[in-house]
Amino acid sequence: MQRVKRNDNVKVISGKDAGKEGRVIRVYPKAGKVLVEGVNVATKHSRVTTTRRGAREGGITHVEKPLQASNVMPVCPSCDLPTRVGSKVVDGQRHRHCRKCDAEF
Repeated sequence: MQRVKRNDNVKVISGKDAGKEGRVIRVYPKAGKVLVEGVNVATKHSRVTTTRRGAREGGITHVEKPLQASNVMPVCPSCDLPTRVGSKVVDGQRHRHCRKCDAEF
């Protein structure tokens, strides 16, 4: 079972963006990475091109890059603190729960 899933609120615990919080947009399980909204923002320069209508597109944009999943920690919705995640079997299904307050995610 994954520790971090899409739409979880997470807090970055290490790296240049340590201390920032955001929502997980996408998870890349094979690479062990997560894409967090508003975190690890990089500047991307794109070439100016002309479209069919004659409009010119290009310039500097800001894009979010994936982070290592081990550098983020899920934030518990009930106690509002970053926490480790445990799993329980309830009625034959596994559920994630907070290790601090035992609330279910």
